[in-house]
Parts: sequence; structure tokens; C-alpha cells
Amino acid sequence: MTLTTAYVCVLIAALLPYLWVAISKASGERYDNRDPRRWQEKQQSPRAQRAYAAQLNSYEAFAPFAAGVVLAQLAGVAHSQIAALSLAFVTLRILHGLVYIAGRHYLRSLIWALGLACVVWLLVQAALHVAP
Repeated sequence: MTLTTAYVCVLIAALLPYLWVAISKASGERYDNRDPRRWQEKQQSPRAQRAYAAQLNSYEAFAPFAAGVVLAQLAGVAHSQIAALSLAFVTLRILHGLVYIAGRHYLRSLIWALGLACVVWLLVQAALHVAP
């Protein structure tokens, strides 16, 4: 695996929130583009609410992941390790969104923690590679 793999994973992670919000909009009442925030507040569909929450969570997870990839690269971490952790993270984030929408809260939390572990591992490896 190469660094290109990791960069493609960053791109996928950046786009995931838009997938979840599209599912939210398709799962709720007729979407009102003139007032999207108020439209979201009025949604009664649990699926629409959970998909929206998955979107927000994806935004929150993106920055630390992208930073981890960049810092690991700058620190000289093996590209194959960065790519493997990136693939694991993106796979887990896709699963996270799917189980979030399905309402499987215990499984969602487990998957979230595993994704966070990938990010922490990237950051730890970066720190270890620049330590004197």
C-alpha cells in the first residue's frame, strides 16, 4: 500500500458527511432547501435524525484523522502503515454511519472507538518518529 491509498481515504472521509446527510434528507419529510436547519429540527423520522447525527459525527472525526495522516507522513512513518490505518479508519467510519442509521447504539460505539484508535495510533506513531 502506498501513501496514495491514505490520501484517497482522506478524500473519502471528507465526503462521508455528505452521504449521511443525503440519507437524512431522503428519509425525512419533503426536504425544504429554503430553510434546511429548521427542516432538520422538525424531522420526526428516527432514521433521518440518526443519519443527520452520523453526518455531524463524521465532520467531528475528519479533522483528527486528516491531521494524523499528514503528521505521520511528515514524521516519516512507513507509508504502508499510514495506508493500512487509513483504510481501517475509513472502513470503520462507513460501518459507523451504517450502524448509526440502523440504530445499533452499542455496536456504533464500539466501531467509533476502533476508528478513534486508528487516529490515535497515527498520531502516536508520528510523535514517536520525531522524538529525539
